[in-house]
Amino acid sequence: MDSSPTTGGVPPLTNSAKRLAHRVFVICENRLQLLMVEAQEERERIFSAIMVAVVAAAFSLLTGITITIIVAVAFWDHDPLIALTILAAIYAVIAVSLCIKLAQFQRDWQTLPTTIEQLKKDRECLEKYLA
Repeated sequence: MDSSPTTGGVPPLTNSAKRLAHRVFVICENRLQLLMVEAQEERERIFSAIMVAVVAAAFSLLTGITITIIVAVAFWDHDPLIALTILAAIYAVIAVSLCIKLAQFQRDWQTLPTTIEQLKKDRECLEKYLA
């Protein structure tokens, strides 16, 4: 007969392994749910950003065309070429600044930051538990 203490015929080490496995599965399920929620939020945010960008671009184009026509008509008697050149330079400066802003936005973009942070915490906790 085995003299080791048992609980219901199952050794304590087996119970610990089962509890650990259960906890790992629960943590994985929670993280997967968090990932899915964040993915949905990210999709909605990207769609909204694209829609706003398209509408802003359309109205910016209309504004630029209108300003160009107004300046060209106003300076037609003086020197329309200089007026259009100045407008083109202004538009170029705006375009370059927006490209720089877009590059900065892409550099600072974080995909699923909460999920990644939570997974790091889980890994640290598991390392402490197993060490």
